[in-house]
Amino acid sequence: MNTLDAWLAHCERLHPTTIELGLDRVREVAQRMGLRLDCPVITVAGTNGKGSTCAMLEAICLEAGWRTAVYTSPHLVHFEERLRLHGEIVQGDSLVPHFARVEAARGAVSLTYFEFTTLAILARIAEFAPDVAILEIGLGGRLDAVNIIDPDCAIITSVDLDHMAFLGPDRESIGREKAGILRTGRPAIVSDPVPPQSVIDRATEIGADLWLLGRDYNYSGDKQQWAWAGRGRRYAGLAYPALRGANQIVNAAGVLAALESLRPRLPVTAQAVRNGLALVELPGRFQIVPGQPALVLDVAHNPHAVAALAANLDAMGFYPCTHAVFGAMADKDLAPILAKMGPLVDRWYFTDLPTPRAEPGRALLAMWKAGEKRGDVQAASFASPEDALRAAVAAADPADRIVVFGSFYTVGGVLKDGIPRLQAPHL
Repeated sequence: MNTLDAWLAHCERLHPTTIELGLDRVREVAQRMGLRLDCPVITVAGTNGKGSTCAMLEAICLEAGWRTAVYTSPHLVHFEERLRLHGEIVQGDSLVPHFARVEAARGAVSLTYFEFTTLAILARIAEFAPDVAILEIGLGGRLDAVNIIDPDCAIITSVDLDHMAFLGPDRESIGREKAGILRTGRPAIVSDPVPPQSVIDRATEIGADLWLLGRDYNYSGDKQQWAWAGRGRRYAGLAYPALRGANQIVNAAGVLAALESLRPRLPVTAQAVRNGLALVELPGRFQIVPGQPALVLDVAHNPHAVAALAANLDAMGFYPCTHAVFGAMADKDLAPILAKMGPLVDRWYFTDLPTPRAEPGRALLAMWKAGEKRGDVQAASFASPEDALRAAVAAADPADRIVVFGSFYTVGGVLKDGIPRLQAPHL
């Protein structure tokens, strides 16, 4: 196996289940590999906002002159997107020897796709020897493979209902799982404005250095700029982050708290903060692509994220017609998602996705019909996100907007050949 694709196919065949939480197997293999990261590590968990938080941390650290390594998941189009080294997506060929290292070390240990690929990526990060490693938790926190690495600073973004089959039925249970990334005596940044009590209790129980929004750090702002204040440091007159959406200010405030907590080891200047927030990019997070019609891409795939998407769409102003391309996993809480977006959408394009975990487009259409109250809305189902987008473009007027949202597979499906620049045929 001398290509990345061959190794990824191998990883998919190894384990009987896609997800099996637990650290024993992956930790055993990591110890055999002698895996360690000799730099400050920031680990990010949460229901929503993890990717944005990682991107802002990366952008500021790059502007400060630090060598960065950032591991996020899943990817939109290509597996290599999961690892960025000093701001650049990793070359697939450079991962191949590290997959071979994992295979040699695992022996009879069976690893899931995520565990195997995580070990290979962590080994590549160690080889790169960055000044700071930023690691996004895949699922939950306590039992996620990324949690074999002890973070120097842990960030918990929003905590809401998602992956309940694995993490528990309510915010308290889910918060307890995410708080598993906290470490004794080390900064624990909680950017959720109303965190579950379970997160606070866990931080207190183990003696983590807890930073709470509203107690240890604050932000304020008007329509032009915003300000941040933490333990002994302030930033005034900041431009809003380049990532769109009202929720990004909460993520940015947590990022500044994390960097302040690590200042003795990872100092950043005020100018690096300003430049990083101004330059940060992250595909698929309320990404607006100018065109006629306008195109909005968002990987919102749970009720909490979709509520933020709906608020952001509402703030965009008037569009004669909003077309929505939507595809999602079957284990998501789909009825609230459809209900939240219902008032904003005039035409639905439900789509199949290329994974057995997905809800078929026809089933999404039937679910929507069962709950739809408006009589003026049209809907249909399609075999792929590309087919759905083509149908939306054909039906749209130049002044309309098309929103592609849901699973990473949905947004990734329309980005496979690059960012579409739309020109409606009526133009």
